[in-house]
Amino acid sequence: MKRRNLIATALSAPAVLSAGCSSLGQTAAGANPSQPRITILFDALCSETHLIKDWGYAALIEIDGRRILFDTGNNGQTLAHNARALGADLSRLDMVVMSHRHGDHMGGMAHLLSVNPKVVIYAPKEGFGVYGGDLPGSFYRRSESLPPHRRYYDGKPPEVMRFGAAWPEANIRLIDKTTELTPGVHVISLVSDKPGTLELRELSLALQTPQGLVLVVGCSHPGIDRILEAAVKIDPRIHMISGGMHMVVSKDDEIAKTINVMQNTYKVAYVAPGHCTGEPAFEALNKAFGDRYLYAGVGARLMLGAKPQSLVSDGTRPVEQIGLSGEDLESYRVLADANDQKRRGLFANLKYSDVPGGVYLGQLQRSMMACC
Repeated sequence: MKRRNLIATALSAPAVLSAGCSSLGQTAAGANPSQPRITILFDALCSETHLIKDWGYAALIEIDGRRILFDTGNNGQTLAHNARALGADLSRLDMVVMSHRHGDHMGGMAHLLSVNPKVVIYAPKEGFGVYGGDLPGSFYRRSESLPPHRRYYDGKPPEVMRFGAAWPEANIRLIDKTTELTPGVHVISLVSDKPGTLELRELSLALQTPQGLVLVVGCSHPGIDRILEAAVKIDPRIHMISGGMHMVVSKDDEIAKTINVMQNTYKVAYVAPGHCTGEPAFEALNKAFGDRYLYAGVGARLMLGAKPQSLVSDGTRPVEQIGLSGEDLESYRVLADANDQKRRGLFANLKYSDVPGGVYLGQLQRSMMACC
């Protein structure tokens, strides 16, 4: 199937394609099964025709015997197809980390829960967040002069008021501060102060390796500079950053400033940008980092170590195209332009469907329109 046809497929109806997938096993053929790696499951970039591209992000991290899913992408069918094609068994996970509440990162949650309903899911804690939340019963002002029937809880509120989640049966654990989840695996918790995502809490994953931290970021809404500032408190050595760096609409001077901070302030060794990093930023990062820039489209296996490498999905050879091909650029632009439409479609479907939490998500669509 031609790549342009796959673009149309991803935009119109993310049908499950099976051609070309049966030869891929659980472990990449040419890769050391014990070598830590990040496999990209969901993005709008892809160099291989048996995988589906769509706007959003999801990655499977395998490190020190642990399997961690980071985000679930924009659509459950696409996540399921790519995971199956890449031999990524989502029923075998040690934990899931959800970066934030935007639809293109949590759109595959229903599929995840259908194959792994009890997995531990770490998610950002927000006052009335889609992942649930709580507030002390003392958070509101009292008026003691009112009769009991005109007062909340008859004037005797619970010590802690707990609020519903879009997925009430899910094993969700809320995070509101930088936390070590398990030895060597941290989440950095920050709140965005940027217009459009003000007060949005986002989690970034920080993995300790012998060479320093490997950061996996969803969208970097709080700012990649602030994420790095928090990361160096865990380990001053930043070995690699992978994921969305949210420069998709940034001007050239803003991109240059961010790259300068990455290289000169925090001495970032390698980058593997994807998702909302943006085309001009892909190009600028490629020029700045040279052979320390790793392609991270769908199917890429980022093999971690002293000298990280990006392998094709079967692990037999490095990805030849470091930058974006002409077709990759075309499809990335189409999917980026369709982002608002896709997100509106996602929530419209959920609102009238039987997907767990669909109505709740539909009610929250307005708060989730900000890219990405």
